[in-house]
Amino acid sequence: MPANPRQSAFSILARIDKEHSFADILLDRELSRGELQGADRGLLTELVYGVLRRRGTLDHIINQFSRQRVDRLERAVLTLLRLGLYQLFFLDRIPASAAVNETVKIAHGVAPRAAGFINAILRQADRQRAVIAYPDPAADLGAYLAARYSQPAWIVADWIDQLGATEAEELCRVMSEAPPLTIRANTLRISREALLERLAAEGAAAVPARYSPVGAQLSSPVPFATLPSFQEGLFSVQDEASQLIALLLAPAAGDRLLDLCAAPGGKAACLAEQMGNQGSILACDLHPRRLEQVRLGAQRLGIDIISTRAMDATNARQALAGELFPRVLVDAPCSGLGVLRRNPEGKWWKTPQDVAELAALQKRILANAAECVAKGGLLVYATCSTTVAENEAVVEDFLSHHSDFVLENVIELFPWSADLCTERGFFRSWPHRHGMDGFCAARLRKSHQIFTKEIT
Repeated sequence: MPANPRQSAFSILARIDKEHSFADILLDRELSRGELQGADRGLLTELVYGVLRRRGTLDHIINQFSRQRVDRLERAVLTLLRLGLYQLFFLDRIPASAAVNETVKIAHGVAPRAAGFINAILRQADRQRAVIAYPDPAADLGAYLAARYSQPAWIVADWIDQLGATEAEELCRVMSEAPPLTIRANTLRISREALLERLAAEGAAAVPARYSPVGAQLSSPVPFATLPSFQEGLFSVQDEASQLIALLLAPAAGDRLLDLCAAPGGKAACLAEQMGNQGSILACDLHPRRLEQVRLGAQRLGIDIISTRAMDATNARQALAGELFPRVLVDAPCSGLGVLRRNPEGKWWKTPQDVAELAALQKRILANAAECVAKGGLLVYATCSTTVAENEAVVEDFLSHHSDFVLENVIELFPWSADLCTERGFFRSWPHRHGMDGFCAARLRKSHQIFTKEIT
């Protein structure tokens, strides 16, 4: 029987819903089997990520037409309804008849008793799409944005608190769409300008990134891993915000760096390229298997100054036996709310309690990282979360307990970052403002004076 992208999408979405598996891993595994070819490969990816990004809106539509609310529906039935409705409402090139019939066909195999119900809901929603109602934004803005743009209500509330109604709506809209594909030129082997020419010759047009001097954005989606330029290690896929975090550390050739939460290794590689592959970078991560990604990535790029070590960042001082580094990067584990476009499955798992627990972990990691910084050295703390609790609040708490560190103003040091920074001097990128992932970072400088503190 020929491979079916809709059947594969259903299977992947069902696993994600049941097991909290990661979409990219399951998609890579399915595509690597080679059973789907041509446009079917793109359709599979579109269906999986599209349903995950729009799940909240799809569930809102289901509740408009089903007597049973989504939380009462059988999982397989709910997944099929989401899959069919996504094709009906968000994919213009798929005829409504195909979206309904193909979904019902899958239902006959996995939920035969519900096939008629699924058929009826899909056809009714298609016929009556003009009467679908959303909450009144004047009465409950949060509920409206959550339903209209498919974002969890608690995340929407946080964005409204930080940005106000107008910007929060724009951020919600952008976060429900596919992100840009941004790359970083490997300046050890090629300049950005030469890379752009090479990509154009390979049929993958790209334009320079807005801020990063080594970044570029592909003009249309391409299977980048098949490009000769990628296979030759001329570029890496890395969002512009992530590139800028590495630039904030501003290393020079010959420096010694510590990257405490390094996997999968994009920032470590970016730093090594800035250093001209001269000096040393110790890349650490809690999980030994993830460090293999760091090593393989460096090898593809021709980088040999990165060494790896499995280590718990909350015990960095003891694990490194007092070794000090002039520059330390802490890209801390976080809620990932700034990268929900890339990992949309995560927004349906996370809770406010997760943010509170992560903030406590981040404080421990940052305090331990501080003990690894040489006198006069630099510590960059960053997350890909949009919450204040995981960013400014963590740093301000750290500064209140570490008088030997000061917060440097990023704007004063990097004039290009003027519209990427807060008044306090934190780096802050927003997807709707800057066209990149949502990151926050702080540059912390350690005094030349010796201080002794206990870490709990």
